Amino acid sequence: MAAAAFSLASCSLFELDNYNAPEETLFGKVTDASGRPVLTDQGSEGIRIRLTETSWQGNVTPQDFYCRPDGTFTNTKLFEADYNIRIDGPFIPLVRATGDGTLLADESVNKHIKGETEVNFVVQPFLNVELVGIPQAAGGKITAKVKVTRNVSKEEFKTKIEPMGGYSDDFVNVTDIQLFVSYSSSVGYRARDDRWSSSIEYPGASFEDLLGTEVSISSNGAIPSGRKVYVRAAARINYATENVRRWNYSEPIEVYIP
Repeated sequence: MAAAAFSLASCSLFELDNYNAPEETLFGKVTDASGRPVLTDQGSEGIRIRLTETSWQGNVTPQDFYCRPDGTFTNTKLFEADYNIRIDGPFIPLVRATGDGTLLADESVNKHIKGETEVNFVVQPFLNVELVGIPQAAGGKITAKVKVTRNVSKEEFKTKIEPMGGYSDDFVNVTDIQLFVSYSSSVGYRARDDRWSSSIEYPGASFEDLLGTEVSISSNGAIPSGRKVYVRAAARINYATENVRRWNYSEPIEVYIP
């Protein structure tokens, strides 16, 4: 009898675990209001996509994954279901609430995912970061010119963020510029070479007068000659989304080291 009970239990357990593999796909992109992609890092310092199944009545653990550096995303291993789709990154949060949980805004998306499902987001990045001209290489060093501008005015930022509580005027300060260098075209914080990447820190509001101007930044060390590397500039403000201070990025540029 004990053997029979064990056999039945084993079959039951096998049946419970015998589901089809997840094969539905969610894909999309994150852009600003002008249609430009929100360039990011591929990892927790970039844009996080959080999926929460809403068609299941029990406790649900959200599924997190991240955008590619060009602001696009794809997840090909999902079960067909209803989901709430939320993203967080270096932009005005789409879901905003007060300290006591009162909802102020919710621009997340509810979607039934089946087959190939496309969901795109339009957001307000904190900063625009661009490399001006072609970075110059000499003596194993790369020198680049970076221009940073605000994509969200200080007034609009305060209007949207202050009601959430704990507001500080220091949130809008640009804190640093990064020059990431790597052999990888996915160059960024996660794919950088520490021997050559560099940064400039700006205390308080000291960067304010440099907004919209060209700031020169050079790589560290000596990059071997005859190599091709990728460089990318990044900057961030003194504000964390979901407890992470995230950079806004420029396009990556390939540089040959003579």
